[in-house]
Amino acid sequence: MRRLIEKAALILCGIALAAMAMTADARRAPTDLDAAWQRYLDTQTGVEPAYRFPHSTCFGAAAIEYGLPETLLLAVARGESDFEATARSRANAHGVMQILWPVTARHLGIHRLSELYDPCTNIDAGARYLRELLGTYSGNLHLALAAYNYGPSRIRKDGADIPSGANWYSGYIYRHLNYVLGDGQVGVPVRDSLYSEIGQSTLVTFGEPYRAEAFIDRLETRSPELSLDWFRRGTGKFEVVMTYPDREAFDRSARLLEAAGFRLD
Repeated sequence: MRRLIEKAALILCGIALAAMAMTADARRAPTDLDAAWQRYLDTQTGVEPAYRFPHSTCFGAAAIEYGLPETLLLAVARGESDFEATARSRANAHGVMQILWPVTARHLGIHRLSELYDPCTNIDAGARYLRELLGTYSGNLHLALAAYNYGPSRIRKDGADIPSGANWYSGYIYRHLNYVLGDGQVGVPVRDSLYSEIGQSTLVTFGEPYRAEAFIDRLETRSPELSLDWFRRGTGKFEVVMTYPDREAFDRSARLLEAAGFRLD
């Protein structure tokens, strides 16, 4: 009987470890982003986001107006500004969806910089631009996102020679999409949870995105239960953050970080 119990415990432990590994893998951007984004478009239309995000009315209206999944707009906004209406990048991009001033803004019919700080105006402009880019690239969302970041003049319609930074951006938004959908998260929230109530603690800041990504991969490999993310901030820095729904989850994550070799101050 004892051997049977020990064997059952080992099996359950193996299942748990496998589940944690799958959780960590689900948070990583897929290798074939083109195919992954196409699968998303084919299957995720109408899927509800995992949280109630800021400016939800604006996102819902823009999604309907331009025939785009609301979760896609939320993913872009989270990756670009983390929903900060007054965000400004060193490249002179502004607002929730980080609309470039003045060229892209004026292309979209916005002639006053102050308009970009109105969340609904900004979100509508970002959604309209994404819809336009999807038309330019024959519905290829991977290329449309690459062009959203790098500009359509730098992304070929046949998808050849995509700059590494533009390809990275597509994967970066895909990771934020996983968060918006609640995929691969530890302690997945109920659908009525407010995004603003989810805690964030900055662990470290890097000057290059690949360093932030490598740091997260290392920690998630050691402790798949951690909920980590990174954000491109307006200063050109990349912040790695730990997210948690409550104090109990924070304390648990802090212990996991310490066990993985990182101590919170």
